[in-house]
Amino acid sequence: MTACAIETATQTAVRTAVGTAVRTAARTAAEGPGPDRTPGGAGAPDEGGAPRTEAGSAGPPGQGMPGGGPAGSGAGFTLAAGGGYAVRLAGAGESRYPERWTLDGPEPYAVPLPADQPEDPDAQLLALADGRVLIGRRSEGRRLFSLLYPSGPRTGEVPLGAVADGPGAGGAVRLLPPSPEGTRAYALSAGEHATGVWRVCGGSGGGPELVAEVPGRCAGGVWLDGTGRLLALDRRPARGGPVKSVAVDLERGGEVTPLLQITEDSDDRVLLADADSGLLLVRSDAPSPGAPRLGWGVLGSTLPVRFPECLRLADAAVTPFAVQPGQTLTPEGCAVALRIDGAAGSWVGVWRPAERRLHQVAAPPGWQAGAGLWTREGVLLLPYATGAVPCGLARLARSAPPERDAAPASPPSTTPAQPEPSGAEPRAAVAATVGVCRPVPLQQAPLTGRAPVNGRP
Repeated sequence: MTACAIETATQTAVRTAVGTAVRTAARTAAEGPGPDRTPGGAGAPDEGGAPRTEAGSAGPPGQGMPGGGPAGSGAGFTLAAGGGYAVRLAGAGESRYPERWTLDGPEPYAVPLPADQPEDPDAQLLALADGRVLIGRRSEGRRLFSLLYPSGPRTGEVPLGAVADGPGAGGAVRLLPPSPEGTRAYALSAGEHATGVWRVCGGSGGGPELVAEVPGRCAGGVWLDGTGRLLALDRRPARGGPVKSVAVDLERGGEVTPLLQITEDSDDRVLLADADSGLLLVRSDAPSPGAPRLGWGVLGSTLPVRFPECLRLADAAVTPFAVQPGQTLTPEGCAVALRIDGAAGSWVGVWRPAERRLHQVAAPPGWQAGAGLWTREGVLLLPYATGAVPCGLARLARSAPPERDAAPASPPSTTPAQPEPSGAEPRAAVAATVGVCRPVPLQQAPLTGRAPVNGRP
C-alpha cells in the first residue's frame, strides 16, 4: 500500500476541479499580451555601447543552438539542453506546481503540470529536450523520480524509481544540470566515503542506475563535452582536505581523472565549461588564499588560468551562468553571462576574455535570476515572469536601438563597465581535457615543448 492518503469521492472531485482551474488560468495567462505589447522595465544601456535588454515576448532564440549555463541542481528555473524548454516550480505556499515553458516557438508560453497534490518547495525539476519534465520528490530519506507531460486537461506521470539520500547534511540526492544530449538526467548522492552518480532517466533499464562511484564527497557538476560523457565534479577527500575538480568518464565505468589542481592547498572548482570553444570558468583561492576568485582557462591548453580583476567586485558576488556557443576554438571571443548579487538585488553582467571589461546592466523585472541562454549570434535571452507577462524572454543585445517605453530596473550598485588595470593579472597553471582525452594533473603537465591540442595552444 502506498503512503498516499485514501480520499473520498468528494475530495477527489474537488482536487480535480482545482487542478483543472489552475491549468486553465495558467494557460490563459500564458497567452500573455499580444506581440504589440511590451512590459515596462527593460534594462537601460550602460556606457560605451554595452549590452541592453529588450523585454517582451521574444521570438525564436535565433537560428543557432542556444547555450545555457549550469541551470541544474533542480532548484529554481532550469533550462533544457538546447534551450527549447524550461521548467520552474510556480505558485506559492501550498499551491505549488511545475510549470513548463516552451521557448523555441514564435513566442514563449507556459503550460502548468499540477499533480493531484501540491508539490513541496524542495521538489527538484529538470526540463528534457523532448518537452518532458523530470521531477524528484523527497519521501522518507529518498528522492522519488517521475516524468511529467501534458495530457489533455490533466498531467501525465510515469514513475521511474527512487534514489536513497546519503548520510549527513550533504548527502541529499541532487539533480545535475541537463545532459548535453538532452534526454538523459543524472543525480548525485554523497556517502561517507564516496559519491554515487546515478542516471535517473534515459538509461536502458528505464529507472535509476548507478553509473559511477567517485571516492570522496562531491558537489558541483559541469559537463565538459557535448555528448554527456565527461562530467566535472568538485571533490573533497573523505578524510578532509582542499576541494579539487575531477573529470568522471561515464562511458568507462566512472573512471576518475584529476582535472583542476592549481596549487596543493587551494580549493579549485569548475563552474562552467563550453565544449565548442574550450572556455572554462573556475573559482579558486590560489591567487588569494582564503578568498576565492573567478578565473578562466582553456580546456586542453597548457596556458595558465587567469583571474581578471574586472570580475572581482568588492560589493557584489559574481557567478557565471551561460557561455555563448558556436565559437569554435576562439575562447577569448566568447561572451559570458554572469549573475551579480549585491545590496540592490540581482542584475546581469556580460564579459568576454578578450575585452578585459565587465559590462553591467539591469535585469528585466521578474528575471528568473541566474537563468539565461545565448544564441550563436551573441544575443542573451533572459527568462522573466511578471503579473502582466507570466512567461517572457528579454533579449540582451549589443547593438539594439533604444526602446521607447523602456525604463531601467534596480540600477547596479557598481560602475556599469569596469576595465581591468594595466598591470598583469594573477595567473595559475591548469590541466584540462578536450573531447574524451584524459586530463593531465598540474604536476605532470609540461609547460613547454607540447604540441597544440586540436589547434589550441
